[in-house]
Amino acid sequence: MDVASPARAAAPEPVSAKTARPLLRWGLHAGWVVLLALATELRVGRFGFHPSDQGFILAQAWRVLHGEVPHADIISARPLGSAVLHVADFALPMPLFFGSSFLSMVEIVVATIAFATLVTRRRVLEWGPGMTAMVAAASLINLNAFPLMAWHTVDGIALTACGAWALDTGLSKNHALARRGGLVLLGCAVFVKQSFVLAAVIGVLWLLLHPATRAGSRRVLRFVLDLLALGAPGLLYVAWVSIGGGFAEMVEQLTGGVPAYGERLLGLWLEDPEALTRAPVRELAFFAAIAVVLLAVRLPGDRLGAAGRIASWVLVLAGAAAVVWTVVDGRFTGSSRWADVLWWIVAVSVPVNAAVARKVPWAGLLVLATGFMTSLSWGNDTPTLLTGTLALTALLLLSHVVPPRPRLARRWVTATAGLTAVAVCGWVVVARHDQAAYLDLGHDRLTEDLGDVTPAMAGIRTNPSTHTFVRQIRDCLDRFPAAKTAILPDSPFAYPAFGLRNPFPLEWPLPLEIVGDAPERMLARADELNREGGYLVLFETDSIRQLATGGPVPESIPADTPVFDYLGLEKAIQARLTGRAVTCGSFVGKYAP
Repeated sequence: MDVASPARAAAPEPVSAKTARPLLRWGLHAGWVVLLALATELRVGRFGFHPSDQGFILAQAWRVLHGEVPHADIISARPLGSAVLHVADFALPMPLFFGSSFLSMVEIVVATIAFATLVTRRRVLEWGPGMTAMVAAASLINLNAFPLMAWHTVDGIALTACGAWALDTGLSKNHALARRGGLVLLGCAVFVKQSFVLAAVIGVLWLLLHPATRAGSRRVLRFVLDLLALGAPGLLYVAWVSIGGGFAEMVEQLTGGVPAYGERLLGLWLEDPEALTRAPVRELAFFAAIAVVLLAVRLPGDRLGAAGRIASWVLVLAGAAAVVWTVVDGRFTGSSRWADVLWWIVAVSVPVNAAVARKVPWAGLLVLATGFMTSLSWGNDTPTLLTGTLALTALLLLSHVVPPRPRLARRWVTATAGLTAVAVCGWVVVARHDQAAYLDLGHDRLTEDLGDVTPAMAGIRTNPSTHTFVRQIRDCLDRFPAAKTAILPDSPFAYPAFGLRNPFPLEWPLPLEIVGDAPERMLARADELNREGGYLVLFETDSIRQLATGGPVPESIPADTPVFDYLGLEKAIQARLTGRAVTCGSFVGKYAP
């Protein structure tokens, strides 16, 4: 048995230049991530605001921060993992909504880095400026026209990517902390949204199939501990909810929503084969044809000689052009299906890479799986938030099937090309958001800063109508102070923005969000408010979607103005509340001091 010498074990090792250099490189990489996220938030993320989506997760996090228990106190069709994660947003040393958007962009960039590391099989410290710039460009494409805000899909992508990255590092280097940390992240992904349950399945398969898991005399015990790490987030979540008395409600709520199967993504061209001849789906047909010819050229190996090598490079460049043109043709809009096309292009690239390399590209399959999980959505049923990663993955898988080449390009050439890609992608992202921010107007009409209304929204710019709407909420709160305040149905942002305590178990009673016994609980809570007093419930009198067009917001309305609702729930609550009827700006309400 070999025993380490105590003297040698205790001897300090001098810090070499090789030890200091990685620290510097890590600092540089961390620096560009923060700078890119901050620049994106300053120029894109803070411009445009809509009172519905852009406060939903923060409103749930606000409730968790105040000790409310998921499903027992907060009705949700999804697990509230994102609400738990975004409690951290309240600790950032910057205005709440600005900081939350900035943090979401950091998530997008880090997830893009994680996927690129897995696909290239190269550590971040080994990247040159060209590769780094390409990943930065892919991060901007991942954002595309999506609003920068706390959102469960962004969290699911980031947790899946970073969990897989840490798990791969831990397995390849036999680092138990990294391995189990990655498994914990994959387990957390499941509890931000049900669609990311595949992340846990991927973690188990990765453990079972990796050679490192099958080595060693204590492999059974290690595997059991690894599974416990993967299941720890779920066990803690279920225990928390159960102790709070919400286990039965959790089961009913999480299984009571409308299911999503990804049929829009999987049926891209199957339902209408003629779509393969129309933009942007035609790029998939072009890429598939290139892939077939590339296989015919590459499968014989080097037996075709120089002609085969030249043909390989020509075909790869043509395939890359198809990928780039898909991004261009998509115009960064979800309605054009460009994200679905990129997903299918990666689906073609994976078997081509596997056939030529004689090795399954597991990272490519991970990207495909994450794209599918991302598409399992009610509103945005397409992997739009993964478009940059899909495009970069397709390019990298293509580049791995061509024969080795001499390094003709100097570093400054690749760096210039990469920075050009960042500049072009950044310009397109800015132009798309300037044209029309998410549910808001063009950049030149976003003239009002919501910091005038509440410090939590400092730096957020919007149109005058939305500014008036938010300002009216503040005026109503000043006129009718109450310990328990609700704004129904479409203003979840108001609770964290103004520090309000919502007495109802739903922040945003959209039809799809009303699961389980939500209507009964909402009405029962109205009865409790009548007994307790000390409440203000404001009802919107027009669809909040009109704010996105800059429509007029009246400064006063009659007390009998009908309230806006989706399923009659808001009208039923208004009728049941016995407080004094009040009007305030464009709102009607019930008030019991």
